[in-house]
Amino acid sequence: MFFIYRLLINFIYLISPIIFLYRFTINKENINSFKEKIGFFEKIKKKRVIWFHGASIGEVKSIIPILEEFEKIDTIDQILITSNTLSSLKIIKKIKNKKVIHQFFPIDTNFVCKKFLEYWNPSKVFFIDSEIWPNMLTNIKKRKIPVYLINGRITKRSFYRWNKFSKFSKKIFSMIDLCLASSNESKVFLKKLGIGKVKFFGNLKFTQTENEKISTNLSLEKILKNKKVWCASSTHKTEELICGNVHLSLKKKFKNLLTVIIPRHVERSAEIKRQLENLNLKVLLEHPSQTIKKNTDIYLVNSYGKTIFFFKSIKNIFLGGSLINHGGQNPLEAAMLGCNIIHGPNIENFKEIYKFLNKKKIASEVRSKSKLIKKISFFLNSNNIKNNEKKLNTLGKEILRKTFNEIK
Repeated sequence: MFFIYRLLINFIYLISPIIFLYRFTINKENINSFKEKIGFFEKIKKKRVIWFHGASIGEVKSIIPILEEFEKIDTIDQILITSNTLSSLKIIKKIKNKKVIHQFFPIDTNFVCKKFLEYWNPSKVFFIDSEIWPNMLTNIKKRKIPVYLINGRITKRSFYRWNKFSKFSKKIFSMIDLCLASSNESKVFLKKLGIGKVKFFGNLKFTQTENEKISTNLSLEKILKNKKVWCASSTHKTEELICGNVHLSLKKKFKNLLTVIIPRHVERSAEIKRQLENLNLKVLLEHPSQTIKKNTDIYLVNSYGKTIFFFKSIKNIFLGGSLINHGGQNPLEAAMLGCNIIHGPNIENFKEIYKFLNKKKIASEVRSKSKLIKKISFFLNSNNIKNNEKKLNTLGKEILRKTFNEIK
């Protein structure tokens, strides 16, 4: 199986210019990401390096409190973060940590992995969530570098896929020295797949950075306070149309209604705007020079890093990726800011977190557009704001303390 994997990944490397050319056209890559992914490393390297790898925004954000703890250690000169997406780079640039440096994760071919490790020579390696790369792991172990899987997550579906190739999966997963699982379910699955040492302290996404600067916009805050407003965050394709139709129904009852939509991929904003305008909705695309008017129906956010501001200002939040078959989006940021959270039934990626939040009456599940309308209408009428921040903050600090003590 390993031989077949290497053949496939080498083929992908050979055709990568074609793949990247297409991704350039849809703004998913740039020149730097292409160069770094195919094995050209030009960043300045310091002596003592530790390395974290997370696929995209969610994984990177979950480790910011850990990075802040590692920055305090004098024996570490540099913290390398690798990721796969341009959107994650925008988050990393905002991290207030002088030791952090970013580059894109290379294509997992054997010779590029060797070149990468020879250049950076990390003393410890941390993979985040479900990032498992066979060639990179093999080369890390050959160099006898400790490797950790933190906030390790694997769904039932992924477990069955890996388990079909049990010999191959046991060889790969057994290379991980320690896994700190994100849930009890993942702990069981990852142990069965071959990781010898697996512990569960809690999901790292409960932790919060102490240094995050929240952007403010006083004029926008004032407008939001004077509106009946709800926010659909991390929405995926088709969910924006559902939210548009929900707005049309709610508008009959709430005359001063505003819906804020924050797409998961803001590059889709122009397409979403067209779709919503086809419903005869007045859509305002976020822009510093544009102000919400009295007849604005939808305020469409088209830049990253604004969710905390809106969660601070708007307390009724629908979280996307849950009405479609995607697996849901992380609800903890909204929960920690005291929001009423509404979600669809497809939340496999965060099943245990949602179970906890539903039990505490912080989150509510809806299974249809009509139920979503009913739930938002209830919250808009009741002004029922949760006071969860202190409780969840205490839990997050405990998870951070235990995790850091285990991996430092």
